[in-house]
Amino acid sequence: MRYAQIVLPLNLKGSFTYKVPEELMSVIQAGMRVLVPFGGKKIYTGLVFELHDNEPENFVAKEVISLLDDAPILPKEQINFWNWLADYYLCGLGEIYRFAFPSSLKLESETYLKLRPNVTVDFENLDVNEMYLIQALEVRQLINLTDIEAFIQKKDIIKTINSLIDLQYIEIDEKITEKYKAKEVAYVRINQSVLDNQNLTEILSKLNKAPKQKDLFLIILDKQTEDPSGFIKKSDLFADGNFGSSHFKSLADKNLIEEYYMQKDRIESYDGEIEEIEELSEQQKVAKAEVDEAFEAKENVLLHGVTSSGKTHIYLDKIEECINEGKNVLFLLPEISLTKQITQRLEKKYGRQIGFYHQKLTDFERVEVWRRIKQNDIRILIGTRNSLFLPYQNLGLIVVDEEHDSAYKQFTPYFNGKDSALVLASFYDARVILGSATPSVESYYRARKGKMKYIFLTERFGNVNLPEFELINFKEAQDSKKISGNFSMRLIEELQRTLDDKNQAIILHNRRGYANVIECESCGYVNYCSNCDVVMTYHKAANEMKCHYCGQRASKPKACPKCHSEKLNEKGVGVEQIHEEISKIFPENEVDRMDVDSMRKKFAYEKLYEKIEDRETDIVVGTQMISKGLDFDHIELVGIPKADSLLYVQDFRAEERAYQLITQVSGRAGRVSGKGKVLIQTYNPDHSVFQLIKMNNTAKIYKYFLTERQKFHYPPFTKLIMIEMKHRREDKVDRASQFLGSILRKYLPEDCVLGPERAQIARLNNLYQFQIMLKLPRGKNYEKFKEMVLLSLKEFDEITAYQSIKKDVLVDF
Repeated sequence: MRYAQIVLPLNLKGSFTYKVPEELMSVIQAGMRVLVPFGGKKIYTGLVFELHDNEPENFVAKEVISLLDDAPILPKEQINFWNWLADYYLCGLGEIYRFAFPSSLKLESETYLKLRPNVTVDFENLDVNEMYLIQALEVRQLINLTDIEAFIQKKDIIKTINSLIDLQYIEIDEKITEKYKAKEVAYVRINQSVLDNQNLTEILSKLNKAPKQKDLFLIILDKQTEDPSGFIKKSDLFADGNFGSSHFKSLADKNLIEEYYMQKDRIESYDGEIEEIEELSEQQKVAKAEVDEAFEAKENVLLHGVTSSGKTHIYLDKIEECINEGKNVLFLLPEISLTKQITQRLEKKYGRQIGFYHQKLTDFERVEVWRRIKQNDIRILIGTRNSLFLPYQNLGLIVVDEEHDSAYKQFTPYFNGKDSALVLASFYDARVILGSATPSVESYYRARKGKMKYIFLTERFGNVNLPEFELINFKEAQDSKKISGNFSMRLIEELQRTLDDKNQAIILHNRRGYANVIECESCGYVNYCSNCDVVMTYHKAANEMKCHYCGQRASKPKACPKCHSEKLNEKGVGVEQIHEEISKIFPENEVDRMDVDSMRKKFAYEKLYEKIEDRETDIVVGTQMISKGLDFDHIELVGIPKADSLLYVQDFRAEERAYQLITQVSGRAGRVSGKGKVLIQTYNPDHSVFQLIKMNNTAKIYKYFLTERQKFHYPPFTKLIMIEMKHRREDKVDRASQFLGSILRKYLPEDCVLGPERAQIARLNNLYQFQIMLKLPRGKNYEKFKEMVLLSLKEFDEITAYQSIKKDVLVDF
């Protein structure tokens, strides 16, 4: 095996051929990390994907510099999974590598500077910045660009470096640095040799003149005597502020105490008491027996259970069986905010055998989880979509909770975590449970067609009744003046009754901010984002305008910038406005808000969950965030004051998502009492979706969705591929999209290619966007058509003028 196919963490298609040096031939294996040169002097960490003897014909392969691992860091199942992702989603292996690996495991060369050997510097001819840099290099030998920013302004750095290189005083050195460092904690103990050789009374008498040192010594001695096998953390000694580092240093200088370090995981593990899982109900036992039957037949399962039917309980039972068989479990959740309650249940059962992996971990924390998975220390991994890429050794079960959630879709590279989980499991010969109270139409259709086992839990746990739905005609309420702001008197009455009964309520409004737009009454001016073609949203809490796409902020205008009128109106309703209205209607009650903006602080979710659990809050107003994961006993009412805004969105999945959101949030009500109520305010109570939700007939609503999709040729009856093209110049991206459209029409049937058209938001982050949608038939023809799409993209890429166009290909969009 003289050559290796190596994947680099760059946005480039495929892998690159490198020659394996003789000394590495006997040890190199697929799945190992290697250092390789690429593009001049740059050095990257590559991943070995394949070893072979095929010498490249058109170029001389560069040599691998060195190996970074003693054993493969990526198992063969993951290599197969990456290859499938790249093939199915038409993305590059380099993109997957960049997303999948913590950056600390991807060593990269950094630009370091050093003094040239035997150089004599003439300081008289140097300016101040050049002198600073030379002096720094004399002290530190090597220095990188980031460190230089500490003493030279950013704008002057390159000029200073170039000047010193021209004078031949310094040179660039490519130095590889291992970015990951294990966390070390300082501990303290009494120096045993001192105790052996000196009398304790003698030591204490020497310390009489330094009472603080004496007290500190006695505290350490006391802790050590009390528990000889225990560890005394250095930071604990300074926690109450009685002692300072000078007292500690003096004792250390006298050789009475010594400091030592131990490596510690950055992620705290559960050390509490371990509990048993409670027994399943009769309906759950029947469902679990069906799951067992499906798994024996090597089938995956769609577990469709009404809200609060105990799907999690069945997951836990199957997890228990999997662990007992010596296999590992991946528990996928769409968002990390949902982990609190499921985590508490699993931790009490499995303690330190549980791990977490999600975007909010620091890079070093991710490396630690990665290494614990590799060493098989973690038996159950709870994580979001990026946890699919961890190096599992013996995966037996993947649970995908809330499988319908759009948060499973990752955009760079684009893939669907739910569908990818099914493929990953097949490489490990593991089984998958997809669970949801409102499965996606595609999953429901696949299960009903026999592609996986369909199991339906029709009752809530403990035979608790499902919530009752009521539609409020807001137009009639307005006409009869039975409203207060955005709330009908009927909804206010129900809220008052719920609060009088000492219960809690949820108000759902899925729009961030206070008002959608600030408009000038005189000339109609509205404040657009300077980077995107969207109107900026007004956030009253921060008193600023925000773009929800690029994050740009601006202060709220006091007068119209165009006509200088001070008559500025707030148009549209955001969740902050709903929260303000509710607080005014119920001034005696505690009203909390749950949205992205109010949950930014660390532990904000946990604090709000505790408030709800301890019944310190009466009404929670929030966006779709409140529809997920809340499992509390005293929430009895859900109100949706502006339900129509969920339906009228330019998306063929709008009705499905409205149904899912309303059903999910309704499931928070009456989980124990069975007296939950959901009030939906709408201008159009006769709309099919609202009527079907009210009827609570699952089969009918999915039949309605499938009939609509079949009529207009949308998934699951066709396959969708969306090609998005972006560039700073509108005319260029317009021409490029027209050109790609003409190539696609050359290879594909005319009715399969829709567009190109401007995207819904024509400009985003200063990039103009055009889209081409491909509707391709399912089955054998799909693979042929997909090859034609690849051929078209390859033909397009050969045009040099269009190489600056950014292309995103979204398969199964």
